[in-house]
Amino acid sequence: MKNNSFEENNRYLKASKKVDELKGFYYSLISYIVVIPFLAFVNYQTSWSYQWFWWPMLGWGIGLVIQAFKTFGYSSNWEERKIQEFMNNDNN
Repeated sequence: MKNNSFEENNRYLKASKKVDELKGFYYSLISYIVVIPFLAFVNYQTSWSYQWFWWPMLGWGIGLVIQAFKTFGYSSNWEERKIQEFMNNDNN
């Protein structure tokens, strides 16, 4: 009975963490969509001869792509396998 409750609690914590990661990613994406056009507008209004808004767009975009990989599980498969491996070794 205790083991089942522990597993259910563990699944709940994992799902809660995943929801927090998704919320963080979508907040970052919305911020990116709002801020980058604003920076382009400011750059256009001040001095269009040097288009500096590309640099924050590129840097933030790379960070957003990395966050997307982490959020949607492209990089965490090996972590889950290692955790399962260590848990199985502890049981033996």
